[in-house]
Amino acid sequence: MTWNLPCSVFNFMGAGIVCVAFGAAQARPVADRIVIDTTKPVNTIIPNQAMGTAIDGTEHDSVDLYLTPFNIEKMRSAGLRRITYRTRTELGIEVWHWSAEGTWSDSAHQQGYWTSSDHPAHEPRVTWGYNLPRRGDSVDQANNAGYSRIDDGDPATFWKSNPYLDRRYTGAAQSRPQWIVVSFKKTTPIDTARVVWGTPFARHYQLQYWTGKSETDRTGHWVSFPGGDQITSGNPNNATVRLSPTPIAARFLRVLLLQSSETAPPGSTDIRDRLGYAVREVAFGVLKADGTFKNTMKYGVSHDGQTLIQVSSTDPWHRAIDRDANTEQPSLDMVFKSGLTGGMPMMVPVGVFYDTPENAAAEVRYLKRRGFPVRQIELGEEPDGQFIAPEDYADLYLETAAALRRVDPALTLGGPSMQGAMTDTWPDPESGHSWLGRFVARLKARGGIGQLGFFSFEHYAFDDVCYPLGGMLRDETNLMDKLTAMTIAAGVPRTIPWIITEYGLSPFAGRAMSEVPSALFDADVVGHFLTLGGTTAYMYGYPPDDPMNEVFPCAGYGNMMLFQADDKGRAHWPMPAYYAQRMMMLDWGDPADQPHRLYAAHSQIADAKGRPMVAAYPLLGKDGRWAVMLINRDQQHAHSVRIVFRRGTGGDKTFSARKPLSIVQYSSANYTWLVRGEASHPVKDQPPERFSIDGGREILLPTISLTVVRGDGPSL
Repeated sequence: MTWNLPCSVFNFMGAGIVCVAFGAAQARPVADRIVIDTTKPVNTIIPNQAMGTAIDGTEHDSVDLYLTPFNIEKMRSAGLRRITYRTRTELGIEVWHWSAEGTWSDSAHQQGYWTSSDHPAHEPRVTWGYNLPRRGDSVDQANNAGYSRIDDGDPATFWKSNPYLDRRYTGAAQSRPQWIVVSFKKTTPIDTARVVWGTPFARHYQLQYWTGKSETDRTGHWVSFPGGDQITSGNPNNATVRLSPTPIAARFLRVLLLQSSETAPPGSTDIRDRLGYAVREVAFGVLKADGTFKNTMKYGVSHDGQTLIQVSSTDPWHRAIDRDANTEQPSLDMVFKSGLTGGMPMMVPVGVFYDTPENAAAEVRYLKRRGFPVRQIELGEEPDGQFIAPEDYADLYLETAAALRRVDPALTLGGPSMQGAMTDTWPDPESGHSWLGRFVARLKARGGIGQLGFFSFEHYAFDDVCYPLGGMLRDETNLMDKLTAMTIAAGVPRTIPWIITEYGLSPFAGRAMSEVPSALFDADVVGHFLTLGGTTAYMYGYPPDDPMNEVFPCAGYGNMMLFQADDKGRAHWPMPAYYAQRMMMLDWGDPADQPHRLYAAHSQIADAKGRPMVAAYPLLGKDGRWAVMLINRDQQHAHSVRIVFRRGTGGDKTFSARKPLSIVQYSSANYTWLVRGEASHPVKDQPPERFSIDGGREILLPTISLTVVRGDGPSL
């Protein structure tokens, strides 16, 4: 049997495996020199504002299970007070009813467009998301339990685009095109199509195919079929359309919607009913010799049973019966009153892509009325992962920002809470491949770049974490440098705060998140991001949780969490991430509420790819004391380091030899993870070691370890 585990020692114990993380057997120390450039600081930070954590939506009954007073007290012991609130509902193609009370645009039928009450009579502990019954996407990024209405086989259902993208709401000169993309699993011959329209329908649309071999093929582009340009002057035409005399092989097809009929269903009085496009079903295939149409689409009421559909937007219209009991959000009232924030302002989101500006404005009125301290309002969540065109999202962003400004002109607004700052565009790359670059360009073109008061994005570095993580940890340096350079190139101003609203080793849960390297990763992301001028980094995984495996079976079981929960949901085992956060907040960043100057530092030993083995992040406090965070990313060797301070061409200086250095150190000597599937848990779980050494001595860094050194260095 082969075990694909990133461990150096395996001890079989009954049904489990003790996974001793990298560095259990220390090699002879390698000498290294850390040079701190004291010429000028690269950033000034207040630790309890520069480091924070995220509270997210959860699955059924998880709020009451994990956010108990006992668990909250444990969570607070990590020292984190800066909170960003995340919305899982937006990832699930849902509207967030942030208050259980509110009004429907069609109150008689408990349906339509929802606006939560800004002065509810009762404050619930839990709020919910509501599925959108006019959904067009086959898959989503939350529970992924929904499906597209475009190929569900039911002509009574339909997809409808977001009416708030119409020029009447955006204020743009004209409405931008909307689209439907059909993705087959393999190249398929196509010469015929049928679109069954809802209301409103398209008077002008084009049926197209993608010339690339895959969706990421940069040589690809959209081409209209010879008979693909369709114009309808009267009633909607649901007839079969012959696209080409002979079949054209394609894997990706697009219905590009260019002009709406702007017609509404009988009896409608809401302008939103007649804006955009509605499609009931689509069909693609070939016309056989006998004149019959052979449809190659798969239809079903699950995403696995239908051909994959992606759409440009979705109408936020929904009904009371659409509540998703499996997607909970802790209420804003509950979070603010729980003590999680320690009285500090919280970053709060408003819905954009699957919500309405009216609901966003009501949320801000509610926060102001309740007197809750709010630092920043973040508009939307992960729009780049929802396949929306960046120009469309910029229009919705500006529309929502205008609604919020009418409530409070002094608000700090920002976003767009990107899934990743380097996201490519699909399926409309003709205007450029950088999603972020196109978003910023649209804001500038519409005179709205001033509404971007901060730039926010998520940072999950690696998808596949099945392999030894030493090299991946060292890759983080180049990855963050590249990310920063691409963000600057996209036109994001450096004069506004840059914020990582979620960070983690991987978006997919696995064992690596529950082992010592996860502590190093967290510290490296924070230290490097702040060194590059970042403002705040929020770690993901605040409440207790359980080991999971997602996507990659070889990744094993683990999770992003400060504490692993017991079988009653109580915080039980402190995880490596917990000790990393405490070391950063209470040792490296002490005192947490005072300004610290951050300096650049360089390690002299690199691997064969030029990646530094040791990362160093020096902070100088107001008291003149230095705190240097050292991360040994070498899984083979311990390193013996000497820290020197260099100012310009002046001579090197060292820590005072007359005073001891205080050392806090965390490594595999403190922690061992038992590999046992869902029952995996620590079998050795000790806090970091604390000791002192003479100021003139070298500092020993065990393999794969996190160390904070505090002492008296040269005064500046």
